[in-house]
Amino acid sequence: MGRADGQELGGQDLNSVDLNRGEMTGAKALWATLANHGISTVFGYPGGAIMPVYDALTYYPEVRHVLARHEQGAIHAAEGWAKATGEIGVCMATSGPGATNLVTGLADAMMDSVPLLAITGNVARHLMGTDAFQEADITGITLPVTKHNYVVRDVEELPRIIAEAIRIARTGRPGPVLVDIPKDVQMAAYAGEIPTPHARPEIPAPTDESIGRALELLRTAKKPVIMAGGGSLDASAEITALARAWDIPVITTLMGLGAFPASDPLWLGMPGMHGSVAANRAISEADVLLGIGLRFDDRVTGRVNGFAPNAAIIHIELDAAEIGKIIRTHVPVRGDAKVAAARLTEGAVKGVWPEWTAQITEWKGRNETPEHWGAGYAVKAVVDRLTPDDILSSDVGQHQMLAAQLARFERPRRWLNSGGLGTMGFGFPAAIGAGMAEPGVRSVVIAGDGGFQMTAQELATLKMYDIRNVKICIINNSYLGMVRQWQEMFHGKRYSEVWLGDSNPDFLKLADAYDVPGYRASSAEELPAAIDAWLADPKSALLEVVVPHEHGVFPMVPAGAALYEMIESDPGRAVELKAQLADAPMNEVNDA
Repeated sequence: MGRADGQELGGQDLNSVDLNRGEMTGAKALWATLANHGISTVFGYPGGAIMPVYDALTYYPEVRHVLARHEQGAIHAAEGWAKATGEIGVCMATSGPGATNLVTGLADAMMDSVPLLAITGNVARHLMGTDAFQEADITGITLPVTKHNYVVRDVEELPRIIAEAIRIARTGRPGPVLVDIPKDVQMAAYAGEIPTPHARPEIPAPTDESIGRALELLRTAKKPVIMAGGGSLDASAEITALARAWDIPVITTLMGLGAFPASDPLWLGMPGMHGSVAANRAISEADVLLGIGLRFDDRVTGRVNGFAPNAAIIHIELDAAEIGKIIRTHVPVRGDAKVAAARLTEGAVKGVWPEWTAQITEWKGRNETPEHWGAGYAVKAVVDRLTPDDILSSDVGQHQMLAAQLARFERPRRWLNSGGLGTMGFGFPAAIGAGMAEPGVRSVVIAGDGGFQMTAQELATLKMYDIRNVKICIINNSYLGMVRQWQEMFHGKRYSEVWLGDSNPDFLKLADAYDVPGYRASSAEELPAAIDAWLADPKSALLEVVVPHEHGVFPMVPAGAALYEMIESDPGRAVELKAQLADAPMNEVNDA
């Protein structure tokens, strides 16, 4: 969302801003460096230790600052921007509590390999280490959850460090970088040059030897499968060509959804704890598994010694630390996924494996469509209305897994979620960030009643910037649904601290307080009209779907089980249907 000359920013007419920037300071050099690197939008929240930076912002209208209502909202919005565009997201906060409020987002970005620059203010250098007001050792705190971090102790180093931080965040396997700037460094005079962007280094190409070994395995395969993760999103075209050239079925992980078009008959869905029957069965029976850009994390593998027990593993991965870390790799292929996939396509031999194809077709037929009113039914009704260009964000919980199971993504970077860390509160601000990055695209978020309340204050951000393309759907079952499901299945139905129904707000009244239109549906009959009105509203809008309290997400692989030990459908629903059929007249049994 660009700004025309004269548009107000924070109540100040840009035509009245003195663009004679005067003496260059550290704070001004920061903004100048960001602008030189093409940073157009920064999400943040001011405070005492970063006040000089915010003062200098008034001289740099070419960089838009988005005032969040909580630092966690700011960093998740920056993540949403980065995940939707593939470019770096930028956020900033003050020292102490402002900086520590960024920690969850930094950990989230680290787990999901999101290119992110976080800028924090700190107390003046002579006060550091004295337990000064709002002081925190943010570089010490964030060392384990950042790709790199800095304390800027010399103003002459500040622009260079910002430029280097941007390069590190973007280079190789992306990740978050934090730059902490003491207040006196922000205020100091700067006499140097403003750096220009670093040329991005070339990603290493895989070796001929590794490609040759991978081709040998694929050519001898009888039951091959490709599994593409979050690191494959920018190689989507090459992976699609690869799969079609060999006629190999493709699984996309939670983070890899969209790397392969869901409409292609070769697509098997998502693997893992709530993966599809076809994906998990295919992994368990495959003789060659080609993994591309993924970590083989525990939610994907299930019990490690039961993962792909019959398969030789080819692992294409940029980060050498991930190869063989969890799953034994028979052919490691380190390097650019785009190049590796293209090389494997050049050597393709169209596969002929009728028994494998027939078995996969049978497994795909076991995937169930939600037919009864509940969370799954509601999520499917919403995602079925999305277009291929729409961005879908989710929060964390049952609705997240349902959206991942039921949505159909035709291209990458249309699905945004907190995969590795599972951060409740992520979805709504991420949708705002993505919506501001692509103002011409509808940015939809599916959230739960619990997670939405963690960052609901960002409704003010929608109002302040008149953002019109964010559509919020709250699946309200009055529970922390995923925790409740585990308590039901594995803790003897002892529902401990998961009931929200007696304290949830009226979400439509909450939305109305921020001038956001609200719609509600409480039944299957009401839902189509509510969705129509919600999507047709010219403003950002909220849809609350009130669903039954108890709903399970299936298929499900219990913790500690192998993928082949998955529970394919809701055992409670099966018992319920069996009881109904036993009591029903014969004509109703035939209808059922």
